[in-house]
Amino acid sequence: MSLDPRRRVAPVPRRLFGSFVEHLGRCVYTGLYEPGHPTADADGFRRDVLALVRELGVTTVRYPGGNFVSSYRWEDGVGPVDQRPARLDLAWHSLETNEFGLDDFMRWVGKADVDPIMAVNLGTRGTAEAVDLLEYANHRGGSHLADQRRDNGTTDPYGIKLWCLGNEMDGPWQVGQRSATEYGRLASQTAKAMRRFDPDLELVACGSSHLGMPTFGAWERDVLTEAYDDVDLISLHAYYQPVDDDLASFLASAEDMDRYIDAVTAIADSVGAIRRSTKKIMIAFDEWNVWYQSAAPSNPPSGEDWPVAPPLLEDHYSVADAVVVGGLLISLLRHSDRVTAACQAQLVNVIAPIMTEPGGPAWRQTIFHPFARTARHAQGAVLDVLRDGSTTSTDRFGEIDAVDAVSTWDDNTGEMTVFLVNRVVTTPAEVTVDVTGARLAGIIECVTVGGTDLHAKNTADGPDHAEPRPNGTARSADTGVHLTLPPASWTMLRLRATDVTT
Repeated sequence: MSLDPRRRVAPVPRRLFGSFVEHLGRCVYTGLYEPGHPTADADGFRRDVLALVRELGVTTVRYPGGNFVSSYRWEDGVGPVDQRPARLDLAWHSLETNEFGLDDFMRWVGKADVDPIMAVNLGTRGTAEAVDLLEYANHRGGSHLADQRRDNGTTDPYGIKLWCLGNEMDGPWQVGQRSATEYGRLASQTAKAMRRFDPDLELVACGSSHLGMPTFGAWERDVLTEAYDDVDLISLHAYYQPVDDDLASFLASAEDMDRYIDAVTAIADSVGAIRRSTKKIMIAFDEWNVWYQSAAPSNPPSGEDWPVAPPLLEDHYSVADAVVVGGLLISLLRHSDRVTAACQAQLVNVIAPIMTEPGGPAWRQTIFHPFARTARHAQGAVLDVLRDGSTTSTDRFGEIDAVDAVSTWDDNTGEMTVFLVNRVVTTPAEVTVDVTGARLAGIIECVTVGGTDLHAKNTADGPDHAEPRPNGTARSADTGVHLTLPPASWTMLRLRATDVTT
């Protein structure tokens, strides 16, 4: 493969390394928030989780859902905790105590040093409630709702800039499902009203819930036909799991993500072309991850019992899952000219890189490591990687490149980082990285996840099975590097270089 600092796709969007917190299962309660835990701070936030969130490198967090938001009353989660009403959560058949709400979340993001992405309820509610939430959150004072926030202990406005206009409104599982035209008109109306408060808000319209929806494509077209001028981004959601033990296709999940992004980009641009608009709709891939949906018990539960924070969707990830997550991050970076925000779902306990035990420890799942390394070292600009190599055959995607890769270049540090996945299950890959337009000064680091024991998982007692291991095969010359990628592996190669083109 060939790299050149002059062939730049786009700056690395820092919001690409976002996460997602929903009132679902134990994500919030005994995840982020557990008063009485040995590490809990004065606000009830688990400090061990906060430390892991900072290590993970998360830049943004989307809140409060997810399916949960479509019947959520944000007012229930503010004010004195002992006066907040408990409500039935129709999305996940749980009892929501509202002990944790908007103000608590904003205190938490301040401690985690991340930016918020706020979702509004366009399922059971609409424009008026969205504007009320915006006023409470972002108005300085002198109005009823802004003064209510101040009375609740927060003098300064939160200044939330990125807002999601509902969630998965095409889904029959959604409380308040709408047709594309109905939703598009509501999103347009709500966006116009919110921009009367602040014209510089960034607003995300709901795309299809996933690529397999029967209305995919037509949904995006119809929503944007109604709301193109009023929104800035459209959302994509995708989750991946092996099907019929087809590990080769699973390792190539980024092929599906690539095609999904390209398809939605084309649809959005076609609507813009019809409108003769120079505006480009960007993409918020605000839910993505590995999720073993077929192995999950009946979710949500049903019956007369409405439990508080029941364990739901607590997947325990393998080394193979970590390799796939590394590949999905490559796809997101490769599309950084259009994907300007993304959220791995979710942050803690629920299909998450971080797991906790109530009253006990917190630990890193296998998928933690490629995310943390990519978030930390993908800096500067994304480079266009020219690849010329062997292919491999998959049942789902046909012939694909055996090795997938993306690279970033940081002008400030002279660091070039290459992220690679060997998608062949049984065969190592010999890779030569040629660098033009730069003079290599040496290898900083080369680490690999995978290659052995793809079924290994991290646990509270054994939390380090998938730690990135040094890859000692990397050898540097003046113009490139040669290295060996183990089968079914993710590798990060960091190089020191001097740009000789400027």
